[in-house]
Amino acid sequence: MALFGRKAAAAKRLDEKLERIQMNFENNYKDAAQLNLKEFETLLGTLLEEGKLSGKQKAYYERRLADFESRLQNFTHKDQKPTWVP
Repeated sequence: MALFGRKAAAAKRLDEKLERIQMNFENNYKDAAQLNLKEFETLLGTLLEEGKLSGKQKAYYERRLADFESRLQNFTHKDQKPTWVP
């Protein structure tokens, strides 16, 4: 039972990071979304090293990471094209 609790707590921490990424992405907070993605990636790596995720959880969160990495690839202010002409 304790093992299940640790894995559920680890998944909850990852889910909170994913929610922040999604919220910042939807609100066009580009820098915050990129920062949250890096935090998620670091947390995922740490939890995987510590063995706190099951095989299904690992596969799920790695898919989510890949999805967000592709969605946020060019999601920065420096790549933003102006929509107006001076």
